[in-house]
Amino acid sequence: MRQIIADIFNCNIDEVSDLKPLKKGMTNDSFIFKIGESEKRYIIRSPGVGTDKLIDRHKEHAVYQVVAPLGFCDDIVHFDPLTGYKITAYWEGVRVCDRLSSADIAASMAKLRKFHTLHLTVPHTFCPFERIAFYESLWEGRPSHYADYAATKAAVMGLKTYVDAQDNVHCLAHIDAVPDNFIFLPNGQIKLIDWEYAAMADPHLDIAMFIVYAMYDRAQTEQLIDHYFTGTCTMDIRRKLYAYIAICGLLWSNWCEYKKMLGEDFGEYALRQYKYAKEYYKIFKEITS
Repeated sequence: MRQIIADIFNCNIDEVSDLKPLKKGMTNDSFIFKIGESEKRYIIRSPGVGTDKLIDRHKEHAVYQVVAPLGFCDDIVHFDPLTGYKITAYWEGVRVCDRLSSADIAASMAKLRKFHTLHLTVPHTFCPFERIAFYESLWEGRPSHYADYAATKAAVMGLKTYVDAQDNVHCLAHIDAVPDNFIFLPNGQIKLIDWEYAAMADPHLDIAMFIVYAMYDRAQTEQLIDHYFTGTCTMDIRRKLYAYIAICGLLWSNWCEYKKMLGEDFGEYALRQYKYAKEYYKIFKEITS
């Protein structure tokens, strides 16, 4: 890793100091480091196992070209769309959104809503149904370890007709707008990081993604929806959000099954995603019938 950093900064390898792991993410690993005598710290993102099949770094780079000038994202120092290595400035004294804090949730949803209202565009799109099928294809014929997977998949995929019939306005969506990606700076600003899945989509997908990652129960789900829509969410949109929660649950469940085949097990998170697919499909059907 030191040699990679040295090559990027065009410096000697011994100038790379204080290199240490920052976090092991679900898709990437991150390390913090310094260069030379400077006290300024940086973060380098190293793509995780199997990431080359999951992420198109050229598309991610295109997204950063759009959002970086607007101040929504991390401060990019280096981005290589060929290797996926990304270096950003390290922010001191920051924290992530507390998924149990009403104040944090309200602030994060206000930030997300502001981003959506810009109606930004990029050339590529994100279709959750295509992703569900794609992640399953990565299993290379190996069956799901859920005995009722075929029935669950058929039910969730059947939601496509309903979702496509809605009056959806697509714009640039984050897709991975989860609590850990909302960064609260000491000066009061909120930044959104990790844009590798971002693409054109129904922005309401971002709300469902936040919910399933935070592993919210039904009451917490309703509260989050009310925060985003400031208490004005219609039943039609709420119904669509229930469908999206089921869809996102199966999508990330399939993603987790692929990662498990590579030796990474996400435990309760993976199980909860599959449960979201089943439970919120049932909720959707109950309020639609």
